[in-house]
Amino acid sequence: MNIRQNRLEIRWIVVCAVLIYVCAPPPAAAETNEAPDLSQLPFAVGEKLTFKLRWGFFPAGRAVLEVLPPEKINGEMAHHFVLTVRTNSFVDAFYRVRQRIDAYCDLAVTRSILYKEVHSVRKTKRDSEIRFDWENMKAQYVDFGQAAEPIQIKPGAFDPLSAFYFSRTMDPSHTKNVERPVTDGKKCVMGRATVVKRQKIKLWKQRYDTFLVEPELAEVGGVFEKDKNAKIQIWVTADHRRIPVQLKSKVSVGSFVGALVSAELPTPATSVISRR
Repeated sequence: MNIRQNRLEIRWIVVCAVLIYVCAPPPAAAETNEAPDLSQLPFAVGEKLTFKLRWGFFPAGRAVLEVLPPEKINGEMAHHFVLTVRTNSFVDAFYRVRQRIDAYCDLAVTRSILYKEVHSVRKTKRDSEIRFDWENMKAQYVDFGQAAEPIQIKPGAFDPLSAFYFSRTMDPSHTKNVERPVTDGKKCVMGRATVVKRQKIKLWKQRYDTFLVEPELAEVGGVFEKDKNAKIQIWVTADHRRIPVQLKSKVSVGSFVGALVSAELPTPATSVISRR
């Protein structure tokens, strides 16, 4: 892997995958023919989570996660999730990142339906999709209209972003070791994670009761496979919303930290933190 590919791997894993490999069994509604009760999900339309990103001691930018209104995709109503990432002016000078990911999964949160990514990283640009064909159990990666050979996927596979929202349907107090298939359109792997412990942490002068979760890195490439001490950690609130409030990665080239600075939650809830 060359230097540019290595950096792209770091950016992809750190900004996106660090959020996703916390997986669990599907909600009960997925096992029946009943319509899912969307009011019971830990997320809802209007939720917006903003994170400050830091690489080592240096501020790196911001990442924002949003839940938008459901849309009809290929004749099926789907949840719509968005992740945007933007580096700050300091990082722009040597490694500019602008990224938007749109992910769609079924209303019962059991599988992905469509995934889109548009990003510009230095001189590298991507305008890609992952198209899911569940009738034939295939996924196809398409970039700037150029379609790759379809790959075989496992039942209940998610794209990286939908997998994160799916993970929030779990209860960490009852599930310690969990797994779920995840695909980037090029391969389909089992995402695995361990709930390490319950822990109280302090961010921006506010205390949170959280669960610490550590994803397994056996299926992850790039700098993670080259560093035996590599680690990804994510802290999620120990309530029904299971909001990620802090994430960290540790590799040989340095450490990454993402900290929640603003959480806009749908009514009747109010913002739990705001420090912009």
